[in-house]
Amino acid sequence: MRIAFYGSSLLSSYWNGAATYYRGLLRDLAGRGHRITFYEPDAFDRQQHRDIDPPDWAEVRVYPATPEAMRAVVAEAASADVVVKASGVGVFDDALLEGVVAASRPEAIRIFWDVDAPATLAEMRADSGHALHRAMPMLDLVLTYGGGPPVVAAYEGFGARACVPVYNALDPETHHPVPPDPRFSADLAFLGNRLPDREARVETFFLVAAARLPERSFLIGGNGWESRGLPTNVRHLGHVYTRDHNAFNATPLAVLNIARESMAAVGFSPATRVFEATGAGACLITDAWEGIELFLKPCEEVLVARDGRDVAEHVASLTPERARAIGEAARTRIVSEHTYARRGLQVDAILRDEAARKAAGVAPRRSVA
Repeated sequence: MRIAFYGSSLLSSYWNGAATYYRGLLRDLAGRGHRITFYEPDAFDRQQHRDIDPPDWAEVRVYPATPEAMRAVVAEAASADVVVKASGVGVFDDALLEGVVAASRPEAIRIFWDVDAPATLAEMRADSGHALHRAMPMLDLVLTYGGGPPVVAAYEGFGARACVPVYNALDPETHHPVPPDPRFSADLAFLGNRLPDREARVETFFLVAAARLPERSFLIGGNGWESRGLPTNVRHLGHVYTRDHNAFNATPLAVLNIARESMAAVGFSPATRVFEATGAGACLITDAWEGIELFLKPCEEVLVARDGRDVAEHVASLTPERARAIGEAARTRIVSEHTYARRGLQVDAILRDEAARKAAGVAPRRSVA
């Protein structure tokens, strides 16, 4: 099928946590015979911070962040068999959604792909005139990268014909164990941009732990932290390019995952960092959220913390041998059950099923979580 995908960026992970997700899924779908064109705006300095070249498995169309350029790429939806508008493009989101729905052919599959369902659903609850309310009757599917049953129920309540979670996963070809790199030496490392609904949780889980263990070393990567006061035993790196993620994850004694507040509240929302870190064989410590057991077994494949005190206790008691055992167990589980090949197979089946139903004039199935 010809897939027109309108998203934030495939080429850059700069202020764009969905990049890894898009790359893993779309590369697998291309391997299954789908022809993909990814449309991304030249915005937020992402093109100046590319971390991959345009791939051979997708055509990437970078367009100026202007209304005229946006309308030009929207018109190209008319030639696609599958039209996808992702959340969080960041430029003309409402116009993009309404435009690609209107431009697509009646027989095309129209999808809204939500990479931040808690935020989108909060916006929809607060605004009865939200563009997604207007577009929902014309959409065939809502796909989400997390959220599980709570998000499915919410989208169904807003009139979605079907909502299916397609979780983050691992691409073993891009995220895998590598030798340690002294640049990333630490007892505990955390990677994430400074965002309003993440900062308080970083304080609770990471900075409190650092303060409780002044003799241990802590490392934080991501944009925005340079203006935040940090304990003396915390080293800040700034933006960490995807080419360095494997070393960042493979080097420290342990790596910390902290879900944004909205994601933690909803549950069933493992970030790409969970799979990147475990794919590199890291010993992962994560904040507690509902649904973790679907992906990793606590105590054996992941360490779960309720607050910074728990994080500090995990770090203080962790030996290199136990850290290695937990990392190896987690990698085995993720490679077996949670790769983008599995997610691609899931999406391919969804698309083929939907195409057959549309061709036969059959109503779409109900959602499955």
